Amino acid sequence: QVQLVESGGGLVQAGGSLTLSCVASGIVIRPLIVGWYRQAPGKQRELVAEATSGRRTYYLESVKGRFTISRDNDKNTVYLQMANLKPEDTAVYYCKVVGWGTDHWGQGTQVTVSS
Repeated sequence: QVQLVESGGGLVQAGGSLTLSCVASGIVIRPLIVGWYRQAPGKQRELVAEATSGRRTYYLESVKGRFTISRDNDKNTVYLQMANLKPEDTAVYYCKVVGWGTDHWGQGTQVTVSS
């Protein structure tokens, strides 16, 4: 059974930093695409950052230069380093692993940025 467990969310003031972690079990992430999504209240879930197995990355325009996605394949873990956080970054953040024929999601972790 595949399980993705996110952690690292919390309440932070604008301009602050947080690092989210996503530990995967039941699946080996090394050859797979991994990503972070977020969903704010009343809004659709959006892709924030993505990393391929070849370390190519994609970032949502509004987080470029502030967020960094990384992966430690030996630890089967994906990270999202977030700096210079803004109130509009407030959302539930979800980890996703693009598996073989299906996508796997974590339960989400809340990030709240106060102004």
